[in-house]
Amino acid sequence: MQTSMHDLEEINRQADDFIANADFKPCIGISANHKSIDSLTCIADAYVNAVQKAGGVPVIVPVLTDKDELFTIIDRLDGLLFSGGGDFDSTMVGEQPVPSVSGCDLLRDESDFTLLRLAVNRQLPIFGICRGHQAINLSFGGTNYQDLPSEHKGETLNHSQSAPRNERTHAVTLNAEHSIMSNIFGKQQTFNVNSFHHQAVKDVAPGFKATATASDGINEAMESLWKPIFSVQWHPEALVEDEKMLNIFRHLVKEASLFHKAKMLHNRILSIDTHTDTPMIFPGEFNIGKKEGGKVNLPLMEEGRLDGVIMAAYIPQGKRDSDSLQKATDFAIERLNMVKKQEKLNPTRMGIAYNPDDFHRLKDEGKKAIFLGVENGYAIGKDLDNINLFHKIGVCYITLCHNGDNDICDSARRSNNEWHGLSPFGEEVVRRMNETGMIIDVSHAADSTFFDAIELSTKPIIASHSASRAICNHARNLSDEQLKALAEKNGVCQVCMYKGFVNEDEDKASIDDVIRHITHVVEIAGIDHVGIGSDFDGDGEVLGCMAENEMINITMRLIKEGYKEDDIRKIWGGNFLRVMSEVQHIQ
Repeated sequence: MQTSMHDLEEINRQADDFIANADFKPCIGISANHKSIDSLTCIADAYVNAVQKAGGVPVIVPVLTDKDELFTIIDRLDGLLFSGGGDFDSTMVGEQPVPSVSGCDLLRDESDFTLLRLAVNRQLPIFGICRGHQAINLSFGGTNYQDLPSEHKGETLNHSQSAPRNERTHAVTLNAEHSIMSNIFGKQQTFNVNSFHHQAVKDVAPGFKATATASDGINEAMESLWKPIFSVQWHPEALVEDEKMLNIFRHLVKEASLFHKAKMLHNRILSIDTHTDTPMIFPGEFNIGKKEGGKVNLPLMEEGRLDGVIMAAYIPQGKRDSDSLQKATDFAIERLNMVKKQEKLNPTRMGIAYNPDDFHRLKDEGKKAIFLGVENGYAIGKDLDNINLFHKIGVCYITLCHNGDNDICDSARRSNNEWHGLSPFGEEVVRRMNETGMIIDVSHAADSTFFDAIELSTKPIIASHSASRAICNHARNLSDEQLKALAEKNGVCQVCMYKGFVNEDEDKASIDDVIRHITHVVEIAGIDHVGIGSDFDGDGEVLGCMAENEMINITMRLIKEGYKEDDIRKIWGGNFLRVMSEVQHIQ
C-alpha cells in the first residue's frame, strides 16, 4: 500500500519497520545532466526507472571535476550509465567549433570525460546513451560529427526529432554478429528507434566495433572488443515498455553483478602476479607509488584489486668470465635493493613480503605486497654462496636461466645443448636452493633441464611465467608431459601473458587465450597446479589484459567460465603460496 507523501508519521513508521531484502542488486551510477544557467544538476526519471526495472539500484553521479571525489564514488559502484544531454565543446578535442553547435557546458564535458576514464581504469561495466555514446567514442580515440546535417557529405535522416521520446522515428539495422545487440534483438535485424541528436559518431574508436547503423549509414551502436563497454545513439530508456529495449539495461545490470562478484571475491582472497620485470624498465631509481613508465605500480594494482606481485631482477645472459659474472651478481643486487627501497618510499601503501605470513599480514593492513625474485641464474655466477646471499636479501625464487645456456643449465632458447640438462654445478645449485628454502623456477629452461631439476629437487618447483605447449607450440611453454610431472611433484605452472607464448599469431593474443591456457593446465595437471605470472614489463600483455589494473578481468572471465571461488582462490595465489610454504619449510 502506497503512503501519502504528506503523511510524515506513516513514512517514519514504515522506514523504522523496514527489513532489507536479502537479494543483491548492483549499484549503477548514472551521469547527471547539468544546466549551467540555472546551476542545476539533474537527470530525467526515465534513466532511473530503466535501471530499476532492469534490477539495478540507480545512483546519480553529480557533475564534479574533483578526481578524488569521483574516484570515491566510482569505487562504490558496480556499473555506470552515461546519459544523454547537450553538445560537446569541440575545443575539448582540438577542433574549431561549427556555428550550429550550442548549449555546450565545459564543466559537464570535463566531468564526463574524467568520470569515464576513471571508470574505465577500474574496469567498470559501462553503457552510454546518445551523448554517452559519443563520449565513449571520443574518449577512446574515435571522431564525431560536431553537426551531422552540415558536416556529413551525403543526405541524412532527421536525427534531431521533435516527436515525443517514446515515439520511434527511424530504423536501425544490426551489422555485427555475436554482438550485445544481436544477442538481445536476435533475428530482428532491423527495428525502429527514437532519435534526439545532431552530433554523432563519425569514425568508431580503435578497439571498438560498430554494431548498428541507421539507413543513412550513421552509427547507432558500438561495443568494446575486450571490455564490458557498449553504447547506443538512440534513447532506450524512453522505450523500456519494449522488453528488448529493457534487456539492454538488463545486460548492463548483469555485467555489473558479475563485476561486483569479482570485486568481493578479491576482497576475500589473496591474489598475486608471480612474475613482473618492472625493476628492469627503469635505468636507475624509480617509485612504484606513481603511475610512470610501466604496467606494474601501486596505483594500477589498486585499480585492478591485485594484492601482490613478484618483481624480478632480470639479467640478460652475457659472457661467463669472472668479471662478467660479478657484474651480473652486482647488478641483480642493485635492482633488488631498489625494489626494497619502495617500502620506504610508500610505507602506507605497500611492504616487502618474504613469506606467506607477510602476505596475509599486509593484506590485513590494507597494503600491497611486493616479493623479490631473480630471473636468470647467471646472477649466481659460479659461487653457491650467492644463493645464500640472495636468500638473505629476501629473494623467493631464482629462474635457473634465461635465453641462452649458462653455467647452471641449458635454456629453451638460443641453446647449444651444452649440458644436456643441468650441469654438475647446476645440480649443486638445485641442492643449495632446496637447503636454503629458495623456490626453483624452470621458466626459460630446456626440457632436459626441466626433467633434471624436477627429478633432483626434494621440493616442489614452479614455472613462474610459462604457458601450455599444446595450446601454443613454443619451446618456452610446457608440454603436457611436463605439466603432469610438475603436478606429481606438487609444483605449479603460472600462466603468462606474453603474446607469442599464448597465441602463435601474436597480433591476436588476447585474454581469451590466457583463459584457454589456464583451463588446459587445469585439465592436464589439475586445479592445484595452475596460477598466473603475467610477465608485465617484460613485454607481457594481451588484448583485454594489458596491465595490472586489468587483472580483475581475468577473474570475471573465470567466473563466467564456471570456476568456483575456491578454484579461483587457488589460481590467484593459493597454489603458489602452498609451494612457497613447503619450500620455505613453513607449516
